[in-house]
Amino acid sequence: MSLIDPRHRLLFFALFGIFTIFGTFVTIFGATLPKILAGFGWSYFTAGLVLGAGSIAYFTATFLAGALVKHYGAKLAILLGLGLAALGMLFFAATPDPLTNMLLCALIGVGQGCLEVGANWATLRIDTEGKGRPMSLMHSAFAFGAILGPIAVGLLLQAGLEWVTVYRGIAVIIAALALLAVPLNMQLGHTAPSKAAAPQRLRRNPAYWISFLGLFCFVGVELGLSGWIAEYFVQVFAYQPSQSAFLVSLFWVGMLAGRLGVPLLYHGPHQAEMLIALSGLATLSTAGLCLLGLMVASGLTQAIGLGLVFLAGLGCSIYYPAVISLLGKRFPQAQSQAIAFAATGGGIGAFVFPFVMSALAQGWGIRFGFAAYVIVAIAMTLAAIGLWITEPKR
Repeated sequence: MSLIDPRHRLLFFALFGIFTIFGTFVTIFGATLPKILAGFGWSYFTAGLVLGAGSIAYFTATFLAGALVKHYGAKLAILLGLGLAALGMLFFAATPDPLTNMLLCALIGVGQGCLEVGANWATLRIDTEGKGRPMSLMHSAFAFGAILGPIAVGLLLQAGLEWVTVYRGIAVIIAALALLAVPLNMQLGHTAPSKAAAPQRLRRNPAYWISFLGLFCFVGVELGLSGWIAEYFVQVFAYQPSQSAFLVSLFWVGMLAGRLGVPLLYHGPHQAEMLIALSGLATLSTAGLCLLGLMVASGLTQAIGLGLVFLAGLGCSIYYPAVISLLGKRFPQAQSQAIAFAATGGGIGAFVFPFVMSALAQGWGIRFGFAAYVIVAIAMTLAAIGLWITEPKR
């Protein structure tokens, strides 16, 4: 059978475009962080507060978006998410005032939360085979956009253009996608109510909580590495700030390689086992970056570090789509609620860990702060093992 049911191909490609721009505007924050810190005179702690506001709004929106999708479908959530994100990106960084940027980040975060739940729910319904391959391919679009964003920033910096130009350009693209999404048919159907959808049934299933914990840790590691890898290389490996934005793209190249390679090359049913293996790779690579940071900066440490950045991205690649796909199969009568709860865990992780990282980097140095992600990555892998242990054996 084909990867995508012919009936849903137009919708799939539209969602693919939305996920691509989603990945772009998520990662340019990390790519521009050295410039923001230098240009606005922010401390690590201030930067953490600004980005943390977006994360709080994100995990709040993901929780509420589950009910929105359940009652009104994915289209309203997606259009609302695109509109709010475009508005926030249009004005972000127009002023160095932290409070103003916190409010704009919060607006973007609400948009991201609505997009996350709406697009993931629609992709689950497109997956007629139930093997999670469309979900992994869809999240490869996120990785593709995450690569394009930092590259665009890097090219603009090298050309001498203002980095805020990227934010304005992305706002225009998001608004155009919202207009294109208006006529799309997203009536993918809802499952009939059943006892399996009752909240108490969900809460009694360990996978419901483990997926929350897994995405809580995963998003912390993913956004932590993506958001701080440029600054880490500048401070630890004496990397040029104008080139450091490309490191964010390298991380997402690894993500893209996994999200495209796994569904195309692996057709088996053992998603949980694959999840454990790649999560372990991400943990080892993150630990390797921390150990490498203890050595004297040189061309060799930079080269090894680049390889570890790619491997960390590869290890993180399928975690999110695999967990969402496993949830879709575990809770067929309550997909929107289960996805929303797990995504809320990811949103809380997106807030907690960058905030903790900024505080640790401010007080103890960026090496110490970066090492905290090793512990989080270990917990992420343990959660993957938990999903495998609790998987119903057929």
